[in-house]
Formats: sequence, structure tokens, C-alpha cells
Amino acid sequence: MFEVFESEASKKKKSHLKNLVSLAKLDGHVSKEEFDFLIKVGARNGVYSNDIRKMLSRSTTIKVTKPENDGERFDIIYDLIEMILADGIMEESELDFAIDLSVKLGFRPAISGVLVRKIAVDIVEGKSKQEIQDKVKSFLEIKSLK
Repeated sequence: MFEVFESEASKKKKSHLKNLVSLAKLDGHVSKEEFDFLIKVGARNGVYSNDIRKMLSRSTTIKVTKPENDGERFDIIYDLIEMILADGIMEESELDFAIDLSVKLGFRPAISGVLVRKIAVDIVEGKSKQEIQDKVKSFLEIKSLK
């Protein structure tokens, strides 16, 4: 109701969570692992579990609030891929969703598929977030459609 007075940072956080909710709902149901992941990301971003439950009950459309820097872009893609992996099943439609969103975030289409898949493989292999970010830095440096 008072979203007019919402800060830009708050809008970005909610946009990111709505995109994660869209991804979680993509296969028709939200697993306990996906829900727990949404709650964890929500808590990290100051969004209450009740707000996440409301997001899950609504039909969610993709609305991208563009990040200001590559670190924010990486964080969004990383969280999306963690969401994909939360239920232990990585479906092609989920990867397509993450690739499409990465293009909307400003990554070139030719790089998006490789970037998303590389991050997914590295997460599965147990690499740390920082390790993965360091490895994909070259993608982040040539990504923009500015």
C-alpha cells in the first residue's frame, strides 16, 4: 500500500525475491527445500516469511529491477541457481528461466547460457560463492549491453 515510499534498494530486493518465487513455482509446486531457501534469502534481505507466503499465493510475473553493478548481478544469478538446486532436481526449464533472466539483467545472450551452467556446475561441485565469482569474473567484465 505504501510502495510509493519504498526505497530503490527495497524494490530491488523484493524484485529479486519475486523472481525466485516465480522460479520456485515454475514446475507447478514449491518443495519444502525451495520454500526454506526463499525464507533464508528473504531473511537475508529483510523480507518476512509472511510476505514470501503472500508472494507464493499470488500469480507472479517477472519484473526485473536492474542491478547497479556486476556484484549485484552475480548475486541474483547465484541465488537463482541455488534455488534451482534446492530441491535436488535441475530441470532444463529452470535453467532456461535463469538464462532468460540473466539476459534481462544485462548479460549478453551468447554468454548467459555458459555463465548459468558454469555457476550451476561449480555449486554442485561444492565450490564457494567467492571462488565461483572469481572464476566467472571474465564473463562479468564482458557482459553488458550498455
